Amino acid sequence: MSDISRKYKYFKRDLSWLSFNYRVLLEAEDESLPIFERIKFLSIYSSNLEEFYEIRVAEHMGVAMKRRTSQVEDSALAEATLAEITAEVNRQHHEYHRIFYDMIVPELLRNGIFLYRDSCPKPFHEDFVREYFTRDIFPFLSPVMISPGEIRTFIRDRRLYLVVRMRRRDADDSFRYAIMKIPYSKVPRFIELPKQDGVHYIMFIDDAIRANLGWLFPGYIIDSCYSIKISRDADIDLDDVGDIDIVAGMRLKLRERKNGYPSRVMYDRAMPADFLNFICEAFGFTVDHLVAGARYMNLSDLRRLPNPVGESLESALPEPVRLPWADISPSVMEVVSKKDVLLHFPYQSFDYLIRILKEAATDANVTGIKITQYRVAEHSEVINQLIAASRNGKDVRVYVEIKARFDEENNMFTAGQMEQAGIHIIYSNARLKVHAKIAHIARRRPLQDIACISTGNFNEKTAGIYADMALLTANATLTSDVAEAFAYLDTLSADSVRPVFKRLLVTRCNMVEELRRMIMREAANALAGHRAQIVLKMNGLHDKEMIDLLYVAGQAGVRVDLIVRGICCLVTGEDFSPNIYVTRIVDMYLEHARIWYFYNRGNDEIFISSADWMHRNLRRRIEAAAPVLDPELKQEIRHILNLQLQDSVKACIINRSMDNVRKTENASQVRSQTAIYEYLKSRI
Repeated sequence: MSDISRKYKYFKRDLSWLSFNYRVLLEAEDESLPIFERIKFLSIYSSNLEEFYEIRVAEHMGVAMKRRTSQVEDSALAEATLAEITAEVNRQHHEYHRIFYDMIVPELLRNGIFLYRDSCPKPFHEDFVREYFTRDIFPFLSPVMISPGEIRTFIRDRRLYLVVRMRRRDADDSFRYAIMKIPYSKVPRFIELPKQDGVHYIMFIDDAIRANLGWLFPGYIIDSCYSIKISRDADIDLDDVGDIDIVAGMRLKLRERKNGYPSRVMYDRAMPADFLNFICEAFGFTVDHLVAGARYMNLSDLRRLPNPVGESLESALPEPVRLPWADISPSVMEVVSKKDVLLHFPYQSFDYLIRILKEAATDANVTGIKITQYRVAEHSEVINQLIAASRNGKDVRVYVEIKARFDEENNMFTAGQMEQAGIHIIYSNARLKVHAKIAHIARRRPLQDIACISTGNFNEKTAGIYADMALLTANATLTSDVAEAFAYLDTLSADSVRPVFKRLLVTRCNMVEELRRMIMREAANALAGHRAQIVLKMNGLHDKEMIDLLYVAGQAGVRVDLIVRGICCLVTGEDFSPNIYVTRIVDMYLEHARIWYFYNRGNDEIFISSADWMHRNLRRRIEAAAPVLDPELKQEIRHILNLQLQDSVKACIINRSMDNVRKTENASQVRSQTAIYEYLKSRI
């Protein structure tokens, strides 16, 4: 493929991700949505961008500053990429603040909510704000004076700070400077003020502090005050932990993460140049760190903006569909023993997966349970049932991935709880993530084992907002393959003997080879004059070999439809990419399922999987994909894919310029997530 790939083009990974995040931002512009739903997307956009700077931008900065090495870029390329990122982020920041100030704030006011911004409290609120400040905010403020070359405080990442410039009343005219962290756990970011003339008033805590700076600095004349915040390198590399065990190594790295190099210093663009220069000199920031922001930062906090009006300003998620066959059956396991079951979260309740674990925990015929855990919910009912099973004498083995980014501490804590309950915990090694979502319930013969292969985590919290699928099966071949996958995980290392799977696809074993075969089979069918089609739904497409294969298939005449939520490095609309179309859907649920469809001359093959087609997923992780064998379930998935391809409300086409282009050719209005819910509801 290396010779072929030289004549192809690819979108840059990080610019493609920024295109996705911009699509998230566009939801805040959608006036058909309730105002607090639009505000939610502003919050998601900001949170996404924060993580992007902590991981991706930090990686490029490390290479550019020669603190780390990379196999894919040198320092010059890293600097060029950073420049492109900065230009696009600046453009998006302009759009963000246009939407916030020109659309969101006026719409709040039309609904009886006045959000203070860039202004002091109105006279009828001055006493309240002063009293609130002295009682609820002042005790948690710790201003620190700043002197060049004498840093007396450490600026935490993801925290908001105010920097203050002032003069002493009884001294010379020279400026003095101070910095203080805005409280983030003891005090809410937004303060609800007394209602006036039927209008609800809300103020940022930032402005309540600004309005009372005289209380904090008696004897000074306040010149100005601005916000700053820092993003720090949050990536964790365990390659250098040596012989230390992975849990101890992770704890060490988590402590180091708090002191990571800055990857972004965001400042209020209204800050005078001499003020900004002083802050940079005092804390050792360089111009490479600087990103101009606005008065209000950390706007991921908008998800906590109070709604004093009520539910009319919010979107209500539909109630998960109940499944009568499961509700009336005394045993879900017995139903699965007779017929494969496909669960659709959050359209259907996650309770059914909890229920099958609960059955397994108490069933005398169940001898053991094995399950992977990538992101564990806090106070997880899944974990509770596994603990119950262990206490009931079952052999319970949980494969915990403690390298799941930003969930490391929670995963380690939960693993410790399970170990105390007698559960055998298996961790992956330092250089290989286990991202597969699989479970196996072993039962005494002649009863059949039960297996679950899911596209998403076994996590009841995310199952309420991530659109995923989980296949429950007693098919002997699949359950045997899943058992073999767990045996492989037991001894996982670079030198592990790789098992042979009959139907399951597993990375580092057979997945890439089978994907290559199925894509090229469609290409051969098209060249032979047969209908050929591939539909791929995933969160990210980055692996160049897979992209090259899709280019080849498109050139052969295969219709290739890609439904890719996030990163998509495949370039459409070029001579080398005919017949290939990319759709992106952003709606009330996070599109998370991975589904692969191959027409195969009418004998279609459909897989559900945990794997995106990113280089890391296909090459450096353990992922699993299961074929859907039941004809009714295959038809169900085909219908869902068609609904998503027909979406004309929340879908965009990604063009050759990486733009999110709204569909305009469809006369009918199809909102696929709503249509999927109604479809699944009708099937009961």
